[in-house]
Amino acid sequence: MSFQFSERVPKNDSDPVGDILKVAGSPDVISFAGGLPAPELFPIEALKKVTNQVFDESGREALQYASAIGYPALRQQIAQRMNKQGIKATVDNIMITTGSQQSIDITAKMFINPGDTVIVEKPTYLCALDVFRSYGAHIVGVEMDEDGMKMDQLEKAVAENSNTKFIYTIPNFQNPTGRTMSAERRKQMIEIANKYDIMIMEDDPYGAIRFAGDDIEPVKFYDKEQRVIYLSTFSKILAPGLRLGWIVMNKDLMPKYSVMKQSADVHSDNLTQHIVAKFMSEYNIDEHVDKIRKVYRQRENVMMAAIEKYFPAGVNYSHPEGGLFIWVEVPGDVDTIKLFNTCIKHNVAFVPGEPFYPDKVTPGTFRLNYSNMSEDQIQTGIERLGSAIKETIEQNETSSVAQH
Repeated sequence: MSFQFSERVPKNDSDPVGDILKVAGSPDVISFAGGLPAPELFPIEALKKVTNQVFDESGREALQYASAIGYPALRQQIAQRMNKQGIKATVDNIMITTGSQQSIDITAKMFINPGDTVIVEKPTYLCALDVFRSYGAHIVGVEMDEDGMKMDQLEKAVAENSNTKFIYTIPNFQNPTGRTMSAERRKQMIEIANKYDIMIMEDDPYGAIRFAGDDIEPVKFYDKEQRVIYLSTFSKILAPGLRLGWIVMNKDLMPKYSVMKQSADVHSDNLTQHIVAKFMSEYNIDEHVDKIRKVYRQRENVMMAAIEKYFPAGVNYSHPEGGLFIWVEVPGDVDTIKLFNTCIKHNVAFVPGEPFYPDKVTPGTFRLNYSNMSEDQIQTGIERLGSAIKETIEQNETSSVAQH
C-alpha cells in the first residue's frame, strides 16, 4: 500500500548525521563526533541510593499518573536554581519536560504557523532546525563572531521579516561553535525583541558547565516584559538518559503549555522526576557540577594544546570557556565531507558543519567534542586529525592548480 504522510515528514529517508555517527562508531575510530557527556561522571551510586529511597517513601505516588507541568518539589528546586542565576521564577513559571528537545518542539508547535519566520544563529543546533522545519517555519540565519550573534544583522533580519515569531539562541557555549554571547549583546537582543514585539527562545543546556572566564547573566535576566522563554536540562549536569528538562515562562502561558504537553506524552516520567528531586535534596548538585567542570576544563585544555601543535597554519577554531564543543574552520574551499572521509581513513571523526546551517553552508567547517574522550585519546585523535587536514588541503591545492 502507499502511505500518505503529512508534509512534516521528510521526503526521503536519508540521515546524513546518523550515517556519519555510525561510521564514527567503529571501535578503531577516535570519535569527536558525538555531544556526549563523560559517562564516568554520572553519579550512579547516589542515584541508586535515592531511587531506593523514593520507592520506600513514595513509590505509589511516583509510579502513578501525574500533572503535565511536573512534580512540584522538583519545580521548586529548579526555581531556586533559577533565582541564583538571576532569573526570577517560582513554581508557577516552571514546567518539566522530557528533555530540552521536547521543550523546543512544544514551543515551536505552540507558536509556529507554516511560513512564520524563526531567526537563528548561523550555525546552530541541528535538531532545533529539524523541529522548526517540521512546522513549516521560514528559517533565517544570522552570522556570528566570537561574541555571538551579530546584533546589527539580527535587527536587519527582524526588520525584513515582519512575520518573525521568535529568535532562537544558545547564548552559552553554543552548539556547535562553543561561543558565548557577550552581556552587551544579550541586552541588545532584548531591546530588539521589545522594539519589534517578538519572543526569544533561550536554549541553555550548557550554561552551568563554565570552567573559565566570568559568568554572564542569562538573556532572560534582562527581560522586563516576560518575552523570553528559557529552556534548560539535567542532561549535561546529571545524566542525559534521565530525559528531564524544564521551561521557565510567563505564568500566563502555563495553561497553553500544559495542554500542548498533555497532547505529547501526558507528563514526563514521574518516577525519574521523584528520583532527581530526591537527589537534589540529599546531595549538593553544585558540587557534582564542579567535578564535571574540572574534568572538562582539563580535556579542553589538552585538545586546545594539541590543536595548536598539530593543526596546519591558517586553520581557525573557537576558544570555549565551557560546554562541550570546539568549532573549526579550515581555509580554502574545502569539501567537509571529503575531509571527513579522509579522517575516517586516519581513524578519527568529527561532525561536518553542513547540518548546522539553516541556509548557505560555509565549507570546511566542523564540530569537535572534548567531553567524552580520555586525554590520551584526545592527543592521538587530534594528531590524526591534523594529518588528515594537511592531506586534504594539499589535495585541494593540487586540484585547483590542475583546473587552472
